[in-house]
Amino acid sequence: MSVDILYQDERILVCCKPAGLLSTDDENGLPGVLRAQLGDEHACIRTVHRLDAAVSGVMVYARSQVAASLLSEQIRDGRFQKEYLAVVRGAPEAMEGELQDLLWRNRSTRRTVVVTEPRKDAKRARLLYRVLARSDGMSLVQVRLLTGRTHQIRVQFSSRGLPLVGDRKYGTGGDDGCAIALWSYRLRFFHPQTGAPLEFSLRPPDSAPWTKFALPADFAAPDWTEIKTEDEKQ
Repeated sequence: MSVDILYQDERILVCCKPAGLLSTDDENGLPGVLRAQLGDEHACIRTVHRLDAAVSGVMVYARSQVAASLLSEQIRDGRFQKEYLAVVRGAPEAMEGELQDLLWRNRSTRRTVVVTEPRKDAKRARLLYRVLARSDGMSLVQVRLLTGRTHQIRVQFSSRGLPLVGDRKYGTGGDDGCAIALWSYRLRFFHPQTGAPLEFSLRPPDSAPWTKFALPADFAAPDWTEIKTEDEKQ
């Protein structure tokens, strides 16, 4: 398997994660595939953020322990920004806004669910979204994560009757005949050594259901500051 490497230096490696691989350093994980591709089985490839095994798109790995620590710090303080594209069935009530839930991970069933009351291990989940287009009963949505919970995007939309196309865990993906329509579109962070602001983005593949929507060649991120959060609305 060959992985598209978008950028690499002594501190970071940015690539396009293929579907079907774990993003962590486990058996059949992407770090091992990258080491084989680099021709160095001892290469330092450290996971600092995750994508579900079924999900594809842009990922960055740290090439040293110090770089991993600095990138993880950026994630904790909100300077590491992750944006996604998703295709959902149906249409959100509002064209843009914030989704805010309390999520609980059932470790025995390996599923994440929305809960209405605080409970042990339940965590607050927040994201901003904007509907970009609609077609054939589906909506193309751009998402910016404000928190990073397991299966967060999939669960927050599915719980509102808007399952992601192709999602076999939280939707009706068995009838869609395509891979899950969730794509890690853009990463923004600061280089762990130089401090320079970096941005990497990839358009989704030329396959269903993405081909139902035409993204302009100069497609860019919305001004997320224009979207009022639930706290600001109160």
